[in-house]
Amino acid sequence: MIESKIDHGYWQRGVDIIGIDEVGRGPMAGPVVVVGVVLPHFTQHPLIKDSKQLSDSQRQIAYNYITSIAKQIIVKGVNAQRIDELNIYRATQEAMEWIANTSKVFALSDAMPLIAPHESIIKGDVHSISIAAASIIAKVIRDDIMLMYDKMYPQYGFAQHKGYGTAHHKAMMQLHGLCDIHRRSFTFKK
Repeated sequence: MIESKIDHGYWQRGVDIIGIDEVGRGPMAGPVVVVGVVLPHFTQHPLIKDSKQLSDSQRQIAYNYITSIAKQIIVKGVNAQRIDELNIYRATQEAMEWIANTSKVFALSDAMPLIAPHESIIKGDVHSISIAAASIIAKVIRDDIMLMYDKMYPQYGFAQHKGYGTAHHKAMMQLHGLCDIHRRSFTFKK
């Protein structure tokens, strides 16, 4: 369980905060999913932690819990075309800034400087329960999107690798070329 001293410091002063995180910066295909979550003050739950530390079933339990209690959840997807247009860093930052400005509450971001009132926290999904909640929501949503794309483009195997640059994915890209959800600005080698 996250100790959440950062969140508690704000909550003790009566300040609502939105934790913002993303999933999908590293893959060669699919969107980046950026999520902001405003939790009720002093929320605690043993499964709200870095989404990478949870199994699929644990993530789903945490997702269901978060969506049932959250005061606000904001989701922003960034497609491959926008990523190619701006670059992955700036496209992610732009989506995080949009969420921070839309929420109208103080933002905690996972290591991303923003043009909005915020605190950028290195390894935020480990130190902030609000950011961890956002990482869980983003991961579940993005995985579901990639399962949908797997049905549209079965030849790439998106259900297995979620768009990351695995050997199988790279081989399928070589064999079939790139589809609409591939990021043209990402380079790959055999």
